[in-house]
Amino acid sequence: MSDDPTGLLITLPARAENVAVVRHAVAGLAEQLGMEEIGVGDLKTVVTEACMNVVVHAYDEGPGPLQIHAIPEERGLTVVVRDFGGGIRPRPDVERPSLRIGLTLIAALSSSFEISGGLNRGTEIRMHIPFASEDRTAAAAQPEFEISEAAKLTIGDSKLIAPVLGRVIGALAARHQITVDRLSDAALLTDAVSERAPDAFTDGHFSFSVSDQKEGIDLRVGPVAPGASKTLREGLAVPEVGGSLETLADEIRVEQGEGGEYLVIRFAAVAG
Repeated sequence: MSDDPTGLLITLPARAENVAVVRHAVAGLAEQLGMEEIGVGDLKTVVTEACMNVVVHAYDEGPGPLQIHAIPEERGLTVVVRDFGGGIRPRPDVERPSLRIGLTLIAALSSSFEISGGLNRGTEIRMHIPFASEDRTAAAAQPEFEISEAAKLTIGDSKLIAPVLGRVIGALAARHQITVDRLSDAALLTDAVSERAPDAFTDGHFSFSVSDQKEGIDLRVGPVAPGASKTLREGLAVPEVGGSLETLADEIRVEQGEGGEYLVIRFAAVAG
């Protein structure tokens, strides 16, 4: 137990079978504290996703420690999930769906969501679920994550492109109350762009910008050399099914701008 008598601290091996233990323990605490049923459902989902990220991605050799701290605060429950392993990064040898989809889902269901840590320093995921639905509505109306103008991102390591873009796109998509299916679409397309982006840049620095508008979210890849946007776009083809991942976006276009050309991907806002 934590120092706070109403809180909960759990440490156990990061094994898949232990995730259910954590989920039910945290849900029991939330119910005791008066969290509404819909909130408990969201809480169980985000805790499961965060813990499974640790189980699948944190440790290379055997299960290391998984630590969960649940703290009642700000008319809700804050849950911190920690590992002490290699840090958040996808592993190609696992069959579980992409890490970024899980993080995107957490961002959509939490009123606030933070990730800290890094390679070989472990990872901490902190998320907050309000007790009552009116607090959830207020949180959605005044989100913590806001970009009033385009945010420019320069990433120096190609392995970090997908985690960074997935986190940003997911957090902004949650503001528009996008469905879980569309969140998954956005994550899959962002993953595909991230995988192919290194071939579009020649200087080892990968440049993106993300803007959040009433019409939706625009991801701009570039500037890149002439023709690179077309190649990047063609790389989204899925010949096995005779289609393209382009269909997961609401619009994809190539623009000319300062310093070169840009591939622009739009995820439209939910009407309402």
